[in-house]
Amino acid sequence: MRVYISADMEGVTGLVDAEDVQLRGRDYERGREMMTEDVNAAVRGALAAGATHVLVNDAHSSMRNLLADRVHPEAVLVRGMPKPMGMLQDLDGGFDAVLCVGFHSRAGTLGVLSHSYMGHEIEDMWLDDRPVGEIGFAHATAGALGVPVVMLSGDDAACAEMAAWDDMVVTAPVKYALDRFAARLRPVAEARKAIEEAAAEGVSRAAALARPAGGGAGAGGDAGAGGMTLAVRWQSSSVASQLVGIPGVTLRDARTVEVSGPAPQLFRLFGVFMRVASSVTGQHPYC
Repeated sequence: MRVYISADMEGVTGLVDAEDVQLRGRDYERGREMMTEDVNAAVRGALAAGATHVLVNDAHSSMRNLLADRVHPEAVLVRGMPKPMGMLQDLDGGFDAVLCVGFHSRAGTLGVLSHSYMGHEIEDMWLDDRPVGEIGFAHATAGALGVPVVMLSGDDAACAEMAAWDDMVVTAPVKYALDRFAARLRPVAEARKAIEEAAAEGVSRAAALARPAGGGAGAGGDAGAGGMTLAVRWQSSSVASQLVGIPGVTLRDARTVEVSGPAPQLFRLFGVFMRVASSVTGQHPYC
């Protein structure tokens, strides 16, 4: 069993504010410790369920957040940027399951640190006209690669968002949103136990469905492999006007661009969108 972990930070146990998750934030170093321990809980659960290889992709902001010397010794860590596939770097059909640790809900929802990739710069996103954020986009892309997402941890809004995409995914809520920067927290030991147990259950389910020779689990399907349409509404029309210079990208309106293709291709292209947006606006993702 080959297990892939994508690790974000906003949905990590105990974290509720930008100061917890931003480089140079006053509580960022403590946030890194909390993120590392949430990931380790997921690794332990995956190994307990029979994983023979676990790859962890640091998927937040600079992608240099996890404390490399404290990541579980049986996990391989992918760290740093740029990465062509960003939050899903090195995921391919050779994996049997994807675990999403520390994820958050999409822009516009009342979830802890909710946003879609670039904070305020991205107002909304759609896949085939369905509202989508980081959770749904990762789910669709992994599915197109033939690998199921089987577990997610984050706040209750993130867990609900994942359940709306796929109610077979095991979720572990580690906090309950009161507002965008406030939450009722589960006790740390209880939250980590929930992550470990959810990871073990998700990997066990994937193992029951995995194809021979570890070629990816059948539950992943090929959703998005044949083509989808991604639309992104930006705060600035300047971003949209620049993005239409990319072949295949068209305007839906002055601030919304759309492009069609297989989900993995769209996922990679979206990384280019963000780099263009950062250059045009001078705004880097706030988280």
